Amino acid sequence: MGWSGVESFLEASGPVVDVRSPCEFAKGHLPGALNLPLFTDPERQRIGTTYRQQGREAAVSLGLRLVGGRLEELGQALRQALAGREADATLRVHCWRGGLRSSSVAWLAELLGLPVVLLQGGYKHYRRWALEQFEQPRPLWVLAGRTGTGKTDLLLELAAMGEAVIDLEALAHHRGSSFGGLGLPAQPSNEHYENRLALALWNGRAASTLWLEAESVQVGRCRIPAGLWRQMQRAPALEIARPLSERLERLVAVYGPQGVEPLREATLRIAGRLGPERTRLALEAIDQRDWAGACRRMLDYYDRCYDHDVQRRGGGPVPQLQVGGLGDAEAAGMVLARRRQAAPSGAGLREEGKASA
Repeated sequence: MGWSGVESFLEASGPVVDVRSPCEFAKGHLPGALNLPLFTDPERQRIGTTYRQQGREAAVSLGLRLVGGRLEELGQALRQALAGREADATLRVHCWRGGLRSSSVAWLAELLGLPVVLLQGGYKHYRRWALEQFEQPRPLWVLAGRTGTGKTDLLLELAAMGEAVIDLEALAHHRGSSFGGLGLPAQPSNEHYENRLALALWNGRAASTLWLEAESVQVGRCRIPAGLWRQMQRAPALEIARPLSERLERLVAVYGPQGVEPLREATLRIAGRLGPERTRLALEAIDQRDWAGACRRMLDYYDRCYDHDVQRRGGGPVPQLQVGGLGDAEAAGMVLARRRQAAPSGAGLREEGKASA
């Protein structure tokens, strides 16, 4: 059994085993971790009450009684976690702050002959490390553009080309609008969103460019951390532009399969912003399964929102890249060409934008 700092813990091979209670795990955890709780939520609460009222010794004794009958089951779960892994795989175990829970499970693993390493400071230390990631300078480049221009598709194509990409929407399980959660899994907690985002940033630490999409500070219920958000506002950007017909085609491909009722519900959620007439027309189009007509009504609203955000943000015009008629691979190639033409800091693009104003 050994102790490890956050980054060496992340770099090690083998499953991450979080032994905190299910409630703690649900609030936020290391991405990809397996939850093997030493105590249930009620048991953890009971131990905490005992600690406050009777002291540490009584709480430890209670914990031993509660977990004693489950040691065999827990040992089998630890073996299963390592089953089929590479030869150098190690159980990476942690609890809240590297205390008795993780040490106890590590003792059991060693007793069973399983390799194990503990996270120094536990999940609490990881959270501190994660929040620090958002304050570190990153070589960001932002793809901006109106709804339906295919920015997410371009990010996926850039990733396929070997570029480092941070997909803020995929990490949040949300596309960033009233319709953004349709057909996607439930959103993570904001804390877990930060955990996922911090790890994605760290994984891209060696990249000369980190591509991401321009977003509002809120991606559904998930909030982009302030340090990263500030960097996004200062980062060089390209505005992706496509004809209206292509934008509608892309939106219909994404939202048409969602069906009438989910689209009606999402439309009604923003009825106050759409206005009564536009809402009525959009709902009629949805009822008639005229997906393009419904999307067209929505774009009236979202385009105005985009233009308003651009004016409010200031900082001069953003250079535009027309990709109408192009497939995603060809459009991504044009994005990379513009990146290569610009100065390393992105100043070339900013100056180009000013010159075109």
